[in-house]
Amino acid sequence: MKRESIWLLLALFFTGTAIAQDTVKYDQYGMEVESENVKAEMQDGRLVFESEDSDYRIWLDVRVQADYAGFFGVDDDYDPIGNGASIRRARFAVKSQVTRNWYGEFDIDMANGFAELKDAILRYDGIKNVEVQIGNFKENFSMQRTTSSRYLQFMERPMVTYLAPSRHLGANIKYSVPMIWASGGIFFQEIAGAEEVENVQDNNKDFGRGTGVSYTGKLAIRPLHKLNGMGLHIGGAVSYRTPKAHDSPGDYGGMRFSTRNSTSINRKKYIDTDVIKGVDHSLLYTAELAGHYKGLRFESAYIGTTVYLKDDSPAVNKKDKNFGGWYAQAGYLLFGGQQRYDQGGAKYNRIRRGQKWGDVELTARYESLDLNDFTGGVYGGAGEAYALGLNFWVRNNVKFMLNYQYNNNDRFATGKGKLFVGHDASGAPTKDYTKVTETKG
Repeated sequence: MKRESIWLLLALFFTGTAIAQDTVKYDQYGMEVESENVKAEMQDGRLVFESEDSDYRIWLDVRVQADYAGFFGVDDDYDPIGNGASIRRARFAVKSQVTRNWYGEFDIDMANGFAELKDAILRYDGIKNVEVQIGNFKENFSMQRTTSSRYLQFMERPMVTYLAPSRHLGANIKYSVPMIWASGGIFFQEIAGAEEVENVQDNNKDFGRGTGVSYTGKLAIRPLHKLNGMGLHIGGAVSYRTPKAHDSPGDYGGMRFSTRNSTSINRKKYIDTDVIKGVDHSLLYTAELAGHYKGLRFESAYIGTTVYLKDDSPAVNKKDKNFGGWYAQAGYLLFGGQQRYDQGGAKYNRIRRGQKWGDVELTARYESLDLNDFTGGVYGGAGEAYALGLNFWVRNNVKFMLNYQYNNNDRFATGKGKLFVGHDASGAPTKDYTKVTETKG
């Protein structure tokens, strides 16, 4: 009996040792690591790996958007516009909730045939109602800019949003409760493709130039936050900005404002100030109003900027330069769908489809942008556009969009003097706005 007990104890000892050895795991460097089981599940069509307590999650975010555009109604005397198709976005992102309060994200775009960095984020939200974020990400300035391209009501954002900042390297702190949303951050250069990185390095290496800095703050209130199925967003933002080192060394110290006519296929930038030399700083500002009621959603904003020159600027006209524009748009879901507002991001998110087969959204928009400042000596051009749209939400992650748009530019929208804008006294097309004989524009 005694011998059997001894053998039993030995058997238990060796079994326990074997079990303990099986639970010890090592990484690729031979370091002992802690392990935890995760489960895989589909969340609204997205594959997510998640721990049992949901403190850890990781998922892939893949997005492909393909565009086609055809153009008609252009005067034969003006510059031809080519129809075409393109991969507008080809995004690959890895996103992870690393712990309960730490989040990380890495996002690249390969639509142009090479990798371009979008988001590279580290975020902490361990303080109640507060979120701290560092990395490369969108500045909290324009609702239209911060809204994901997946959830835009039109294929392209309004022209005036190209005055607003997009992604820059920096740090930001945000406070959000149902009634009030506030954000403030400090930002540096743009990090996108190889060209921007090379410009920053060349400006630093060859000339000892800094990256430049921006300070951006935004405040929004949501007075209808207690009501179901509706909401109202009233917001405003301001940004103090200095020239950035991501511009080429020859353009350093200047600022340029330009945009295409709300399309990515036509590559011509009719509205373009060219580089304004010798800039000290610019002051960017916006006011926005948006809201929704069940399937109806509207959004509007004015964005303006004032550019201040240095005393030793090489510009002949050293007066402040003022530019601005606005847009108003609305959409309605026809088959019982619901518009959804993201309170944490102060922007609109994916709709809730009204039917199992999907939903259809009708949209309309007017937009205007003026990059002329006659007293400041800048003739960058102005333009307006009317647009109608039809969005077919097949599934949460599948959407078809059809847009019709009418554009009207003025005589100063010459694309830095490279594009025809009218006819001279002899009837010949001209790129010189001073020689245009048409009364309109």
